[in-house]
Amino acid sequence: MITEGSNMDEMDITPVVLTIAGSDSGGGAGIEADIKTFGSLYVHGTCAITSVTSQNTTGVKSAYELPPSVVSDQIDAVCTDMDVRWAKSGMLSSADIVRQVARSVKEYGLHIIVDPVMAAEAGGKLLNEDAVSVLKEELLPVSYATTPNIGEAQALSGIDINSREDAKDAARAIAALGVKNVVITGGHSDAVDLVYESESDLFAEVPGRFIEGGTHGSGCTYSSALTAYLARGYSIVDAAIAAKEFVEYGILLSRNVGKGVSPVNQMGYMQMMATKDEVLTNTEEAVKMLEDSPNFSRLVAEVGCNIAMALPHARKVSDVAAVNGRIVRLQGRPKVVGCVGFGASSHVARIVLATMEFDPEVRASVNIKYSQNVLAICEDMGLTMSSFSRAEEPEHTHTMDWGVTYAIDSYGRVPAIISDAGGMGKEPMVRVLGRDAIEVASIAIEIADRLAVMED
Repeated sequence: MITEGSNMDEMDITPVVLTIAGSDSGGGAGIEADIKTFGSLYVHGTCAITSVTSQNTTGVKSAYELPPSVVSDQIDAVCTDMDVRWAKSGMLSSADIVRQVARSVKEYGLHIIVDPVMAAEAGGKLLNEDAVSVLKEELLPVSYATTPNIGEAQALSGIDINSREDAKDAARAIAALGVKNVVITGGHSDAVDLVYESESDLFAEVPGRFIEGGTHGSGCTYSSALTAYLARGYSIVDAAIAAKEFVEYGILLSRNVGKGVSPVNQMGYMQMMATKDEVLTNTEEAVKMLEDSPNFSRLVAEVGCNIAMALPHARKVSDVAAVNGRIVRLQGRPKVVGCVGFGASSHVARIVLATMEFDPEVRASVNIKYSQNVLAICEDMGLTMSSFSRAEEPEHTHTMDWGVTYAIDSYGRVPAIISDAGGMGKEPMVRVLGRDAIEVASIAIEIADRLAVMED
């Protein structure tokens, strides 16, 4: 029982984080984006507002800068009451505010992540020229990390960035100002983020790809996500990886709410996590259906079978749920070896991912044994069908990526069945495609039941 004045175990205490930034009246960036991000990542968000902007998706109309004393009063109010160890800064606007924030960081021993916001995504200047030099001379030297984009990194380092080596030189130059870690975000042609740990002189690259969607507030969201993960005990590299994923989901699941640049959806990550549970449940039910089927063992391939279902907007194998072993034949019955998890099957996952490039609604597949009888049953069931030949596979390609793409291109749309007759050392196979794991399992079971009638 917890009584007044008692202390909970430290592991049970929600980390308190502070954002020191401007307010975006459009709700897409600044304080508003930070607080939504903190809530989505299970940390308690507090704030000190530096400026009130009249802003929407098309740009910044005006900004009212708060007196530095008001900014420090807000920081004092939070830090004297709560155990704040991690903070982030966004729009600081003036040299005097930057100086005050630097003093507060030192006074309260804050680990601060500086997002050197110089302009709004939708358009509009957010940092005065004289404030840049103060940022470099007074705030960065007492900062744990900074998260500039390419343009901001060039302004802070004085180095033009046109390559990965240029980015590394810029990171070292920024770190020389005194900041411990530098994360140059998203700015390479291949969307790779660069993490530099100055104390160990080590670089790490966080891969990614450009995603279509709303990007207003992406910098604010990234730096606040990085801060939240650090507050939860992540290393700087692991926090950078997790923060990038958080922002990618936010962009991917963004919605048009105005006439300009759509804002990042900070709830996108939570929505995706909720969907994970749904996908796992659907796949687990499908696996049980196959294992309980008296005839499915007739369709179990020599190498075994697997069934997979992807998250909406899946982009990588870890976004696809499957059995982390195989479905095999044991004493004439199907037997599941392993359990369902994400990233469990590269083979069937690649089938699903390749299919989703053509139709994002087709998110599941199960591979079954190939035979002329199976193909005849599929045709009799009215299932759309296509195939590919391994003999025609180009060098230096992945069979599933190429084969599925070829079969879909040849048919003109995503069919229900994709087959191949095998090749040297490769077992022939039939793949059933559908909207979810239960659907493809149901199709496979009907094929198996019809095959039992035909063969018996």
